[in-house]
Amino acid sequence: MSKKDMRYRIIFLRHAESVGNAEGYFQGQDDFPLTERGREQANALAARWFKEKRKFDYAISSPLSRTRETAEIVAEKLQLDLEFDPIWMERHNGAVTGLKHAEGRKRFPEPAFRNPYADFAKNGEGDWALFLRAGQALKKILSRKPGRYLIVSHGGLLNQTIKAIVGVAPHANYQGPQFRFGNTAFAQLTYFSDAHRWYVEGLNDQNHWRNHDE
Repeated sequence: MSKKDMRYRIIFLRHAESVGNAEGYFQGQDDFPLTERGREQANALAARWFKEKRKFDYAISSPLSRTRETAEIVAEKLQLDLEFDPIWMERHNGAVTGLKHAEGRKRFPEPAFRNPYADFAKNGEGDWALFLRAGQALKKILSRKPGRYLIVSHGGLLNQTIKAIVGVAPHANYQGPQFRFGNTAFAQLTYFSDAHRWYVEGLNDQNHWRNHDE
């Protein structure tokens, strides 16, 4: 098998703007559809990738509505078959799930010391729990055949996924580097399985939409 055949070329894509984003909710695994603006974002990305003649062998999405609809818009334009896997769902936000940010912070104030091992908001996924799930999600991809993968997921989980790739464990009090994903922003990475080596080729790419936010 050639070195080229050993490559996993992976794009990690965050969903488009959801109603929960626009209205300021703790979404987590609660289900919110896209806004009209979100659908415009997803269509702009699909048009960009169609123009670039971007190809994928596999497309895997979180099953939540905001990721599913984003993935379906892209898949229709690029003629992709979609798979759905709950391992790519967002962090479980525990007791604040479905609450607006102001109400959630009032009812469940941030502790003076944020322990990365502790549950989030009583019974949600803490930073380490999410980090470990991100590692399991990566393992599932790398147990499959090499190829070109599109993963459609959520900002919190994708942040921990990139951390898992570059070897940055969760820190207390949100310290350490964080990896931002705007709505329909994506990261592009390549993994050479023969050398066990990752290459980070792009982060938070939202060029199809940047002019709309100026």
